[in-house]
Amino acid sequence: MSSAAGVVLIDKPAGPTSFAIVQKLRRLLGIKKIGHAGTLDPFASGLLILCAGREATKHIDRFMAGRKTYQAVLQLGQETETLDPEGAVTAVRPVPELREDELAALLAEFVGPQMQAPPAYSAAKHQGKPLYHYARQGIVIEKEAKAIEIHSLELNSYDPLTARLALTVSCSRGTYIRVLAADIGRKIGCGAHLTALRRTRSGGFTVEEAVDGALLFSGSPDALAAVREKMQTVEQALARTGQD
Repeated sequence: MSSAAGVVLIDKPAGPTSFAIVQKLRRLLGIKKIGHAGTLDPFASGLLILCAGREATKHIDRFMAGRKTYQAVLQLGQETETLDPEGAVTAVRPVPELREDELAALLAEFVGPQMQAPPAYSAAKHQGKPLYHYARQGIVIEKEAKAIEIHSLELNSYDPLTARLALTVSCSRGTYIRVLAADIGRKIGCGAHLTALRRTRSGGFTVEEAVDGALLFSGSPDALAAVREKMQTVEQALARTGQD
């Protein structure tokens, strides 16, 4: 397949920024106009939808619209500045004894439509600059809460020895899983932060059909072949929007 406009799914490894994936793809395909439909934080992994060429990038909003599915791990008993593993620990509290049925009942309270404000360390904009730009200077900008929806919240496991809680979250676009993690920690009474996150689905696209993002950083000639093989035309990708 040629390097014409199209959509390619990448399984981003933990570590690189979403923009680093975009840069790698630009060099690989020789296409300057590339954007992603929904960013992932550096510590997070999983599905990134990359749009290559003007015909694809003009539909980014449609590709971002579907519901998302995440595998999330929460560290109970610790709060951090950024609500994730990248920030300094700001509070440590004892974790109460928790039965799985109690946890399942508590999680059920978070399912449904709700209002959620972006965290201080996020890419949400204020006067043209991301909130993290201000937060790093010690300035906390409080943005207005927006309507989101948690469609389902499934308890996968809880390890009382490490106080780590593993969940599957299905949610609407614009949901911050870091904020959800912090809210769950507050509800339990011990605080929490998001320690791992993996996006497995976005709209009609799944991570199982994505190119291994580690290939983009390997320097292997197989990287270009893998991207070309799995790149969808804009028409093919658009036909899969709305398939939640």
